[in-house]
Amino acid sequence: MSSEIIKISGLRKSYGPIEVLKGVDLSFREGEIHAFIGANGAGKSTLLGCLSGATTPSSGEIVLNGESFVHLTPRLAIRKGVAIIYQHFQVIEGLSVADNIFLGDEITKWGIVDRGTQVEQARRLLTRLNADIDPNLPLERLSIGERQIVEIARALHLHPKVLILDEPTAALSDREMESLHNVVRQLAKQERLAIVYVTHLLDEIEQIADVVTVLRDGAVVWTKPSSAAPVEEIARAIAPRLARSARSRKGSAAGEAIVRLTDYRSDFTGPVNLDLRRGEIVGLYGLLGSGRTDLVESLAGARKRVGGVYELGGGAVQLGDPSEALAKGVALVASDRNQQSLFGELSALDNLLMPHYAGIARKRSRQNSLFDQAAESLNLVPRTPKLAGSRFSGGNAQKLVMGRWLLPDLGTRVLLLDEPTQGVDIGAREDLYRLLSQFVAGGGAVVVASSDPAEIVAISDRVLILAHGQQIALLDGEIHEDQIVQLAHQSKAVIGGRRQQAAITVR
Repeated sequence: MSSEIIKISGLRKSYGPIEVLKGVDLSFREGEIHAFIGANGAGKSTLLGCLSGATTPSSGEIVLNGESFVHLTPRLAIRKGVAIIYQHFQVIEGLSVADNIFLGDEITKWGIVDRGTQVEQARRLLTRLNADIDPNLPLERLSIGERQIVEIARALHLHPKVLILDEPTAALSDREMESLHNVVRQLAKQERLAIVYVTHLLDEIEQIADVVTVLRDGAVVWTKPSSAAPVEEIARAIAPRLARSARSRKGSAAGEAIVRLTDYRSDFTGPVNLDLRRGEIVGLYGLLGSGRTDLVESLAGARKRVGGVYELGGGAVQLGDPSEALAKGVALVASDRNQQSLFGELSALDNLLMPHYAGIARKRSRQNSLFDQAAESLNLVPRTPKLAGSRFSGGNAQKLVMGRWLLPDLGTRVLLLDEPTQGVDIGAREDLYRLLSQFVAGGGAVVVASSDPAEIVAISDRVLILAHGQQIALLDGEIHEDQIVQLAHQSKAVIGGRRQQAAITVR
């Protein structure tokens, strides 16, 4: 059996009266890829913080290579061989690949950065990862997958014994995911690093992991070899209350059209023809660059309409900006939660009510009442109005930014969601899907733009397929993942041959 690199015993962490970690016992071994999964709010981020030195435990012990610690600092963790790569990249545009790899630990000669040596060492690190990346390139020239490799190269420069990867494939394409998996396997099997692999993708565990641990409510549920942990069992361990598929809401009767798009064109996408009806969820599926974001942001007034007709509630509209869309009951939850939606330094109450202080949330007593009501409806964890938005897990932060448009008496009629569950685990997804079901049951209408075919099939009444900015199909009735994936992967040549035809409707 491989040697134990990290052993965690009785680890606890509390924030005031809220206990986030409840006596965690866990170990990680060299040469092993250890997948780590749990619902948002389960304590994953806190545990990673304890291992990386960013968070100080309340009690317990961390043993690194036989040396015992009651807590670590970031510098001490690095010195003892622990490196972490966060979901949101720490690389910096404006610097070269080599400069990013050595940032904060530059090689100097006579007090001056020795860029020639840095470039050569960066080249060796990248070659070690089988990456054909020029270390002289500016970072902004790299794809998301290549930036991930640069992050790994920077970690390897620090000679780690443990590499923690936090949601490493959340923003990667299938091809980039496969490449990353190959790199991770090499680091574990050939270089004997202990890999801690945090993911919310259940199918990925079978592909990459040797061992899997499920964390729930701050405690370890179980640790098993991945070969003995089928997806269904992992899902039950993460969220045992999940008793039904989101598909159970499909087939509900939809009402009259609330949005009608006729030959609608945004900057990149179109023409699109769609009647969005009250009481339904329309999935918007396509690959990266298909025009999903361009379309939903245009419908929310964040981008211009350049052609066609946009009718809302029976009348044509021309939205100049998002505030006009909100006034007409159209709200957007953007794809980049941290950059576009969440105010990290502000409280949960402010994040939820920020757009409404001049309206339904003018009075302080009303603010507290709205927060309490929303927190219960959203199943927010923790339900602490003064807690900073940045302190919430991904799924609970998403509940805050979605919930701000679902408050009572707000008048939201159409909800536009762009990648609403990216980086969100199965338990929080179920809460978000429940919110959407409640919204459409009350007469609202939803457009969900997603690159996840399983999600689209699970929650949508109908599915609009986009590819290269073109509407390919509008699907109704029984819809299958392989069907929408095949349609979305059509080439530009195939699409070009069909531009003179109306987009097909499949029933």
